[in-house]
Amino acid sequence: MTGVPGGTGVGWRSGIAAVLDDVDGLAFHEVIAEPLRPDAVPASLLRRPVVVHGVRLSPGSPEGVDPGRVAHLAACAAATGAALVSEHIAFTRAGGIEAGHLLPLPRTREALDVLVANVTATRAELDVPLALEPIAALFDWPDDEFDEAGFLHRLHDRTGAPLLLDVANVFVNARNRGRDPRADVDALLAGLPSGAVAYCHVAGHAADAAGLLHDTHTDPVPDAVLALLTHTVAQLPVPPPVMLERDGRYPPAAVLRAELDAVAAAAGHAAPCRAGAGAGHGAGPVAAPAADGPGPA
Repeated sequence: MTGVPGGTGVGWRSGIAAVLDDVDGLAFHEVIAEPLRPDAVPASLLRRPVVVHGVRLSPGSPEGVDPGRVAHLAACAAATGAALVSEHIAFTRAGGIEAGHLLPLPRTREALDVLVANVTATRAELDVPLALEPIAALFDWPDDEFDEAGFLHRLHDRTGAPLLLDVANVFVNARNRGRDPRADVDALLAGLPSGAVAYCHVAGHAADAAGLLHDTHTDPVPDAVLALLTHTVAQLPVPPPVMLERDGRYPPAAVLRAELDAVAAAAGHAAPCRAGAGAGHGAGPVAAPAADGPGPA
């Protein structure tokens, strides 16, 4: 439905571009839209199919989406030949003030109306589908009228927008609230039609001093998240495309390739990193990270 190739992908970052060039079995790249220049797309990004991933559209903002940001998403999609654009079910801007972070929406009818209107306006300017990602949130608003699954089901019913299901976000949100992550996945998927999941994310997290988990994208994907990915895939008629997010503190290339293979195995995909592939990069560290985006997304 969305044109994302089946298999395992990875977030394209300039700091690991050379390593990714040596991985023949990757199915696709996801690229952060905001720092990307449509008139100067890196050649290494275009080696594979691309998904454009926005982090600052703020579709939950009552003042509406910024036409310039929508136009940039459209230009990035055109320049990369992307079959899909994705963004977050969140707001980053309110009253003209930029928060600099993805903030959760109150799960109310009013907020849902705003979100539906902004998603509809954005899709009207895109030539490809728009997938929506539920975020990792450290708090819930006190006036919530729906749980997350109910909110997402209503959003899909009204927009038909496919879901970018971040399995790591589901895990972090559930654990921070004392819930079973598998039960949260089951509740979310139970109300969605077949084919509603465009693709999945996985990433690492870290705990703070109080024991709260934070979605970091700089830590290895833990076994518990990989197990949740396997559980998620088992609930779907066809294994979805799955993408590894890494946004800094990149490990040695061999470790990164092993992590990609572990993600693929958990998702039921063929291993993207063949033994011996990319021997020139296998032992050493990857390049220091460059500023490709504003952090976890």
